[in-house]
Amino acid sequence: MPTCPDHRVPLEQAPAGEVLRERHRQPMSVLYLQGGRVLLGLREDGVMRHQLGSVQGPCWLDAATALLDRPSLVDMVAETRVQLRRIALDDFRQSVQALPEAGQELLRDMAAGYCQQTELAISRLAQDAEARCAQWLLRHAHNCEEGGLRVTLHLRKRMIAAQLGIAPETLSRVLRQLREHGLIVGTGNVLRLPQPRALQMLAGA
Repeated sequence: MPTCPDHRVPLEQAPAGEVLRERHRQPMSVLYLQGGRVLLGLREDGVMRHQLGSVQGPCWLDAATALLDRPSLVDMVAETRVQLRRIALDDFRQSVQALPEAGQELLRDMAAGYCQQTELAISRLAQDAEARCAQWLLRHAHNCEEGGLRVTLHLRKRMIAAQLGIAPETLSRVLRQLREHGLIVGTGNVLRLPQPRALQMLAGA
């Protein structure tokens, strides 16, 4: 993909929280993120309910789908104030067509792979949040000296939520529900799993 957009294209500013791309919409431009951070995920009722991750500029935001003439696969929301350049779709495609044929084919293959991975990640979001959380807890559990299983949270909950593709608020809600059902015990960074079999059933194992 073109690595350096035409700097004659005006640099735009967008505040944190602004929706830059909407899922399933076919844009008429390609966005190059000059600076700042953008959240990728699925919005529901105007809120980013499921997060696939975030990207930090400088980078292309939607070049892969533009190359394949596809609508945006995800919602893109500015997490911080961002600076970006909006490249007209026709200009972007002409810059790609100026490359050697082998280079064009390579870019299309990479774009197709990226889109396939993104679609797979989106399909995982169809799983129930409780099931994904239970799977994560079991995957990171280890035996206690006194018996049973426990999980030590080495990451911030925000990072764990990002791994699970859910909002931090959703993770907090799920953990609270698991506590209420006696599937996890403890506060802070160490959680005990007193009913691993029940947790496995919740995880679909």
